[in-house]
Amino acid sequence: MLKTNQKVAIYMEGHIQSEYGKMGMGVLRYLENKIVCVIDSKFSNSNINDHYPNLKPVPIVNDLESAIQLEAEVLILGIAPSGGKVPSDWYPIIKLALSKGLSIINGLHDLLENRFRNLITKKNQWIWDVRVPNFVPEIATGKAAKLNNKRLLMVGTDMACGKMTTALEVLTWSKKNKLKSGFIATGQIGITITGDGIPLDAFKVDHACGAVERKVLEYCENDLIIIEGQGSLLHPGSTATLPLIRGSCPTHLILCHRAEKQNLRYPENIKIPNLKKFIELNENLAHVFGSFPLSKCIGVSLNTSKLDENEAKKVINETAKITRLPVTDPVRYGVDEICLSLLTY
Repeated sequence: MLKTNQKVAIYMEGHIQSEYGKMGMGVLRYLENKIVCVIDSKFSNSNINDHYPNLKPVPIVNDLESAIQLEAEVLILGIAPSGGKVPSDWYPIIKLALSKGLSIINGLHDLLENRFRNLITKKNQWIWDVRVPNFVPEIATGKAAKLNNKRLLMVGTDMACGKMTTALEVLTWSKKNKLKSGFIATGQIGITITGDGIPLDAFKVDHACGAVERKVLEYCENDLIIIEGQGSLLHPGSTATLPLIRGSCPTHLILCHRAEKQNLRYPENIKIPNLKKFIELNENLAHVFGSFPLSKCIGVSLNTSKLDENEAKKVINETAKITRLPVTDPVRYGVDEICLSLLTY
């Protein structure tokens, strides 16, 4: 629904420095549309790159009226909280935006279109609930295993550890190197940015593998298919990784990890194991001793955003020694070193 010429505002009230703000951060980093502002009253009259220097400059404003004055046409709800609920104090802003003629992009599980469509005031105005499946897939059958292309899946040690960012950086790298590649978004941020994909956590568990398989087969003409990861095998609340593995039958993996973490963000009592052994677990689960294609981890993507430059370089070097693989932070240093192997095997 989002057209590339539409001007966007991102609503992030209270979450510019929150871990739940990853929807807004992802849109700021990768969306091609003009972003006129971010809305957060706490940081108004500053700029987003005052807080995140690696983002393009976008003003932070106090309220929706300021966004309208900057000619915003679409309001994106810029958070991705655990459980995917719309904060109750955001509903007045959503109603006000609709009454002022803005369209809404909602990546949360609480759906808005049925609830608020009566507030739409313009012919070309809309509400896009990103987490609504648009097809019912067949049960997966492992058809992706028979494809002759490369299928690269991001896997992680935890939720929100950089899988989407890594996948989009690999996509950028593939375009720069003129590879015939496709990107399968599996979460609300990737779908919003690319306009296509599958909201994996909105599918019934029995349908999840089939949804991934169907999308991989749709992209089968590409030499490289990049599949955005979700969740983690390590997380007790996640069911996402196995459907992604079975549906895509990956030939290559990239492990994504928050560099400063030794335990899950939540629940904190679960320890992150040795990364080399965790990589072997993901590889063996993908391969199942020859039942599916051999899947090789080609590198480690570290999110070092909480570390300074010296600390980041130190942990990258230590991780490379442990895993014996190329290691990078894709935002700080790019993905060239990891991805070069995609050109050779």
